[in-house]
Amino acid sequence: MTEGTLRKFIALYLAPASVLADWGKTDPETRKLAEQKMQAEWRKWMSGHAKMITLTEAGGRTKRVSASGVSDTKNDIMLYSFVEAQSHEAAAKLFENHPHLQIPQSSIEVMEVRSMGPM
Repeated sequence: MTEGTLRKFIALYLAPASVLADWGKTDPETRKLAEQKMQAEWRKWMSGHAKMITLTEAGGRTKRVSASGVSDTKNDIMLYSFVEAQSHEAAAKLFENHPHLQIPQSSIEVMEVRSMGPM
């Protein structure tokens, strides 16, 4: 890899489903104000890092596929972003102090995306 070549990463924004379910029971006005505050902080963060973030989307309902068949399931993935950075360390550091981390027990996992080559 040459100097200046950007590598690709995926960032998974995680929060326990139980935490989100409890949040859904919060007083609607309290929840609305907190969510508006976090959304504003999120937009500010995204604006400041727009050159490195190539895509961010929300996860939806989840199906698990196994040798036993297909079933409904839940996981902790709320959102994901594709990121371009010089290194894994640089990509991870990008997310320090991210607004998502205000959610109790939340985290962000950053994983390098590598080509599988011809199959």
